[in-house]
Amino acid sequence: MGLLSPWRGRVWRRGEEPASVASVPNLISVARILLTPVFIVVALTNPEPGLARTLAAVLFAVLIATDFVDGQIARGRGLVTDFGKLIDPIADKAITGSAFVVLSVLGELDWWITIVVLLREWGITAYRLIVSSRTVIAADWAGKAKTMAQAIALPLALVPLQAWMGEPGMWICVVTMTIAVALTIYSGLEFVVQAVRSR
Repeated sequence: MGLLSPWRGRVWRRGEEPASVASVPNLISVARILLTPVFIVVALTNPEPGLARTLAAVLFAVLIATDFVDGQIARGRGLVTDFGKLIDPIADKAITGSAFVVLSVLGELDWWITIVVLLREWGITAYRLIVSSRTVIAADWAGKAKTMAQAIALPLALVPLQAWMGEPGMWICVVTMTIAVALTIYSGLEFVVQAVRSR
């Protein structure tokens, strides 16, 4: 009975009783993780500008957009669970991290950039999970801006924008990615300062 109890509860409807581990927001987060390898395969199937790259960019955009969707559902319908708090950031980092790695594998993004971004993203996520039982460090404006910048820069880098638009397309990718990486680093430093103060 005790083992089954997390699976009991609300899946979609509003109410006072606890939400189930198998609630809709949690299922969306799990689906995002399961679809991340599909995104990687599609992106690497044909690195040349064309249908595969475009499909990969669209799939990435959908996976990123569903992060907003599952969060809205969870908060709006009172379906926030401990499992959801664990799995949602893992899904986020798996999706964005895989996109950075894909771009580096394709030779379109320096590996040092990808390594710095991964260390920042996974390091902070691990720290949040470790201290979550004692304190909650809320996302500040820099963290939210970083997420938005990545959500814009990564799909633009994945689509064959340069092949479609020439040099202007290249500069769009360079500028948006520079902003995303700069905000990623800045928000990481800001988080460290905030974490030190909270302790």
